[in-house]
Amino acid sequence: MTHPTFSVGILAGGKSTRMGQNKALLEYQNETMIGRISGQFQGRAEVLVSAAQRGLYEADGIRVVYDEADSIGPIEGIRQLVSHATEDFVFICAADMPFITREIAEYLAEFISSDYDAWVITDEEHIHPLCAIYSKRVLPVIEELIREKKYRLIEILNRVRIKYVSLKHTNFDRRIVRNINTRDEYAALSLPAVFAVSGYHNSGKTGLIEKLINEFIREGYTVGVLKHDGQDHIDEKEGTDTARLRQAGAVCTAVTSATRCVFDVQLRADRPEHRLRSENGFQAEALIEQMKRLPEPPDIIILEGFKNSDYPKIEVVRKEIFPQSVADQKTLICIVTDCISPENVPCPVFGPEDIRGIFLTLKRSLNL
Repeated sequence: MTHPTFSVGILAGGKSTRMGQNKALLEYQNETMIGRISGQFQGRAEVLVSAAQRGLYEADGIRVVYDEADSIGPIEGIRQLVSHATEDFVFICAADMPFITREIAEYLAEFISSDYDAWVITDEEHIHPLCAIYSKRVLPVIEELIREKKYRLIEILNRVRIKYVSLKHTNFDRRIVRNINTRDEYAALSLPAVFAVSGYHNSGKTGLIEKLINEFIREGYTVGVLKHDGQDHIDEKEGTDTARLRQAGAVCTAVTSATRCVFDVQLRADRPEHRLRSENGFQAEALIEQMKRLPEPPDIIILEGFKNSDYPKIEVVRKEIFPQSVADQKTLICIVTDCISPENVPCPVFGPEDIRGIFLTLKRSLNL
């Protein structure tokens, strides 16, 4: 279905007092929040950014418009975006909405008609005036509200003709309209966090992972573990490494070799355990994606082994096994060892018993 063309307006936000830093420039999946949204529409629509001050976003090659009225909230940003847009219709969203997609804007544009002045997304609980399309017909109303010092966005909706478009019967996830307002919400964006515990056979990897699982559980995280079996001797009997990790509290475990794979998920107490067996080995990336797609995915995914991977990692080095670090130093979070001096490596070094020190360093590295 074709729809009228529209411009895109991104509200870069105000002082971000709850976050403590500029939300628009925070990174998510190797992009800034504002860059992630603008990239959705690259080459397909005019993109404008509303900013309170100069010099923050111009370097990204984005057209920036500036607030004239100070500290009156998003109503001023909407006024500037709609008035400066080339098109008669402007899709408006906030820069702290990292799940916004071009598809939701195009879906909303399908409802554009002369019967309404604005088209606003709703879900089961909320109206979302910052996931909406505004016609230039709303400008006189916005200017009148500003003169009256009525700055709440609901005032706009009360004075213009609104078409509310519900997500209820669509394929769009409700998180598409989610804002990231606090440090905790931002930290949760990076979940599940993935890291590896690597080292030679019998160096103590499984024992360390058991203790780290306990630390994560104590702080409210859930954990999944993916183990690489380089010996191709997959054995799921009681007392094996994978069984030990489940007993430590891992909600899902997978062990894979060159030829086989077993994937266990510990479901809720009222549902049976699920097990996937395969006579073919799986790549780590495929199993990580399976864990992420679980109905209740783990917050943390620990890889046991995978010393040659690019994932951030803790390396376990023991004198009696092999007394040297072999991991790529660029990937190291820290080394757990009984034989390596901190002066000889570019990362923190811990003794095997300093679990709390290892855990706190790990949390900082993963931005948890």
